[in-house]
Amino acid sequence: MTIYQVAEAAGVSISTVSLALNHPDRVSPKTRDRIIKVAGELGYRSGATASERARRRSGRIAVVAPFSSYATYRTRLVGILEAFGPHDVEVVVHDTPPATESASPRLETLPVRGDVDGLLIMGVPLGEEGADRLRRWGPPTVLVDSVNAEFTSVTFDDEQAGYLLATHLLARGHRRLAYLHEPYQSTAFTSAGLLRLNGIARALRESGSADPDMEDMVLAGNDVPSAQAYATEFARRAERPTAVIAHHDLLAAGFLSGLRDAGIKAPDDVAVAGFDDGPLAEALGLTTIRQPFTESGRHAAELLRSLIEKPQQTPVRTLLVPQLIVRETT
Repeated sequence: MTIYQVAEAAGVSISTVSLALNHPDRVSPKTRDRIIKVAGELGYRSGATASERARRRSGRIAVVAPFSSYATYRTRLVGILEAFGPHDVEVVVHDTPPATESASPRLETLPVRGDVDGLLIMGVPLGEEGADRLRRWGPPTVLVDSVNAEFTSVTFDDEQAGYLLATHLLARGHRRLAYLHEPYQSTAFTSAGLLRLNGIARALRESGSADPDMEDMVLAGNDVPSAQAYATEFARRAERPTAVIAHHDLLAAGFLSGLRDAGIKAPDDVAVAGFDDGPLAEALGLTTIRQPFTESGRHAAELLRSLIEKPQQTPVRTLLVPQLIVRETT
């Protein structure tokens, strides 16, 4: 099967097929979808052929994640590289927008690429059509931070993580909690942030307190300046929550910075907590939830290696357990 036959069957030029598979963001969704569907049905795979892959000395896997948006996925990548390094496997990295904003055109085309032996998808949910394409045409695939019953996955118990933090704060006497979360636009999946909020709300209901104040649920952006701006607005309130949980430690750091500028002390005036844990949280004395990022990347890579060797395995789900780390800010 050649690119010429795909172009003819899809009713487009060869250059359009090439763009759709190699630079999918430069082709309209309708045209791209038609090309991918035709290529998949015809059995066309772009990139290296099977015989070329057999002649390669090393294997090759693709890793797709919102690396530019979240440092945590770069940490997971360290674990992936550690797992594949001794096995002479080339790791190809694809950056993608965060799932809270959009789906990834690159992810749509990967099932019909023939130049990878396995695929790791982190932080990007699979829609029904995308999952079907991967199952039918794609290489062995492992998901991280998303779940689909047809694929092996590694996830973190975000709801329990939110519950643990809220329970800790309730035990300290707090009854009104706020949650700083990035903007949430996608309706394709339930984000980690919303799962954490579910856990916070569950802890509050069990204690007989009200659910979190929805005025404190969303930020203008997923960065330090946005958290600082929220702290400025927070400081002006006559009545405000006595504890604030941030979606991740960097937002918590920005919020703490804004509180300091406003003359508000943590934990004396307001308790502050985050998620993830690492050098930043330790340096700030921040109460947080520890996630085993490097270990989860390494584990996902080991699962993918096993799938590449034995593709017909039954999908398994690994659920990682959160750990509460209590420090000075609460």
